[in-house]
Formats: sequence, C-alpha cells, structure tokens
Amino acid sequence: MDHHRPLGRLPLRVGLAGPLGVVAAILLTGCGGGAALEITTIPATATTTTSTTPTTTTTTVPATSTTTSTTTSTTSTSTTTTTMPREAWQVDGRAYYFPIQPPEVAAYSGSHHDYPATDIFAPSGSTVVAVTNGVVDELRRDDPWDPAADDPAERGGRFVSIIGDDEVRYYCSHLESVAEGLSEGDRVVAGQVLGAIGNSGNAATTSPHCHFGISRPTGPGDWEVRRGEVGPYDYLQAWTRGEDLTPVLPEG
Repeated sequence: MDHHRPLGRLPLRVGLAGPLGVVAAILLTGCGGGAALEITTIPATATTTTSTTPTTTTTTVPATSTTTSTTTSTTSTSTTTTTMPREAWQVDGRAYYFPIQPPEVAAYSGSHHDYPATDIFAPSGSTVVAVTNGVVDELRRDDPWDPAADDPAERGGRFVSIIGDDEVRYYCSHLESVAEGLSEGDRVVAGQVLGAIGNSGNAATTSPHCHFGISRPTGPGDWEVRRGEVGPYDYLQAWTRGEDLTPVLPEG
C-alpha cells in the first residue's frame, strides 16, 4: 500500500493463491572439561634406634620414598548444531515461496496504481515468509507513520526487506509484527517466517494485507525504489504453483 492514492472499485485481474475464492469478493482497497589429577602418597617408614651396651649403635632403616601416581581423565566434548525447525510448507530443493503461507488464504490482483507492486490480502496475523534464501537488508518493528505528516518513507509501517542470493530485493510492509529475534544482517532461508500480516502504516484504514515489492538493491533508506520496480504478479503465480522463477530486474 506504500505511497498511493485510494482506489475505487476498479476491475481487477485477481490471482487467487488457492481455492478460497471468496477472498476475491473483498473490495481490494489496498495500498496505496578439564583433566582430573589423582595423587596417591605412601607414608615414609620411621627411623629405629637400638641400645645394647653403654656404646650405642644406631641402625637406621632408609625411609621409603614417596611415590606419586597421576591419573589423567580425558573429557570428550561434542558440538551440537541447532537449526530452525522446518515449517509445514518448506520443501527440500525449493528455491522460491509465495510470500504468504499458506497461499490459499491470500488474494491479489495483477494491477497496482502508479508503480509496480502487489497488495496481497490475507487475514490479520497470516504468516509472511522469506521468498528465497538471502540476508535481511532492513526491518522496522515500530509504526512511526503519522497521517498529518504523511512521510512517504514511513508509509509502509512495520516491514522487512531481504536481499536474495539471486541479488534481488524483496520488500513486505504493513506488517502486524516482525518475527522475534530477527535482525538486519541475519541470514534467512527460503520459507522462513519473517512476520505477520497486518495494516500498519498508511494501510491503517484498509483490510489487512502485505504490500509486496521487488526491486534491485540500492542500499538502506531508499524507499522509493524499495517499494517496487518490477511487477510481481507473474512471479507470485509461478511460486504458488511451486515453480522456481527468478525475477528479472530492469537494466541499468
């Protein structure tokens, strides 16, 4: 919904991610340790003196030397690697996922107003996932948008963007929440949970949805490009079918 003007009841080419066609009936008024040491000691034998005559003869029994026995205990250390649990929708070998899971709860159209993007409508709290393997580029957990100021850089509200291993940036905004523990620079895998659908930012008066944008990486803060420069519709359709289709970015 970033950076838009309100849309009326326009004819939309609706792409349903699943059989819940009823969603399409909604007015899509979207955006605009250690070694152990054991010591054993044997006591020394005492000195014995014998007196027989006025002349004293002393017989000394040599002291028994102390013997120290050291036993070393070896401790074996094992390393356990903890990985994120597999989600129900994750499939071995798949490179791309529809950004809302399960896709059946989502509805979207093939058009957007004055720049390329797609508003994906789904019930509030629906799961938003990483489209592909990559690194978290930017995220925002608070919602700073003020309708009086209407700063275009804040219209997306809560959001996450990742830069995929395919060198494409994927942007999901108007989120209800961002996944706990997720930070900028974190490595994510395809299908990993990023957040939940909501209507933060300037989507406050619309139905819950995710503004989904595809663009070239341009660095943090570049909201104008980040919001979208490639139409996502065909890619969303392919990912719903389980096809690994990589977006083609504009030249230059």
